[in-house]
Amino acid sequence: MSDVPQLPPSLLGITAFVLSKTGQAGRRAVADRLEPLGLGLWHLAVLAALADFGPASQRDLGRRLGIDPSDLVAVMDALLPRRLVERGRDPADRRRYSVRISDEGRRALAEAVRSARDAHEAILAALDPDERRTLHHLLRKAYAGLDARAAYP
Repeated sequence: MSDVPQLPPSLLGITAFVLSKTGQAGRRAVADRLEPLGLGLWHLAVLAALADFGPASQRDLGRRLGIDPSDLVAVMDALLPRRLVERGRDPADRRRYSVRISDEGRRALAEAVRSARDAHEAILAALDPDERRTLHHLLRKAYAGLDARAAYP
């Protein structure tokens, strides 16, 4: 990663700043690897949420992922014609629609996850496997400790 800009040492002493910059690089790397698949980060997130949690209304899906409703409409407009997701009446409430991942969506998700893992390998190349596991554990612990009201006013 020779094209990484040299940052002021005072900023490198702020963990949240370093985390943010590393996250930006990771996001770019994943997005670059998803692009040839015709997918973006939100497409990956929606497919993963539907695969992991099952069918959901668009409202619930947007709330769970923190996607603005208008952005979610654009994501659905991209996924539906490719038949990666299916929208239909919610069996529990026929007035509502729910979205579910299709078999084709599961195949696309598996390929997207492989691509995202390739990006992960590139971004964390400077860390050995034990350091990667430790980093992942600590980040998940920090994420679990976030208070949504305080973190996102």
